[in-house]
Amino acid sequence: MATIDKLAWIRIEDRKVLVALSRGKDVWYIPGGKREPQENDAEALMREIKEELSVSIVPRTITYVGTFEAPADGKVKGVDVKMSCYQADYDGSLAPAAEIAEFAWFTNDDVHRTSFVDKIIFEYLHDEGWID
Repeated sequence: MATIDKLAWIRIEDRKVLVALSRGKDVWYIPGGKREPQENDAEALMREIKEELSVSIVPRTITYVGTFEAPADGKVKGVDVKMSCYQADYDGSLAPAAEIAEFAWFTNDDVHRTSFVDKIIFEYLHDEGWID
C-alpha cells in the first residue's frame, strides 16, 4: 500500500473551516500540500499556504491538531493520504493563488463536498465542538 504524506492548515473562523478548490477540480480540500526535501512541517505549511492563499502563517502560533488517514481521492485503490494537520494564525488577506481557483468556509453540513480524508477531519472537528 502506498501513502501520500501531506500537511493541512486547519483555519477555523466563526465555527467554519477554510477550504480551497483547485482549478479544474470539483472536490474541496483543506489547504496544504506536500513537503519539499529538507523541509520540516512548519516550513512546508508556511510555504504551501503562502503559495496557495497569499497569506503568511505566523510561525509561533503553529499548533498540531492531529494526523488523519483515508483513501486518496482520484488515485487507484490501495493509495492512502496521511494528513498532518496544524492550526495557526496568519498575516495578510486571503486570496486564491497558484492552482487554487477559490476558497470558502464550510460547516459540517458541507462535508459531502470534500475529500475522503477531509471528511474524517471535519468529523473530528465537529465532535470536538470546534465547528458547526
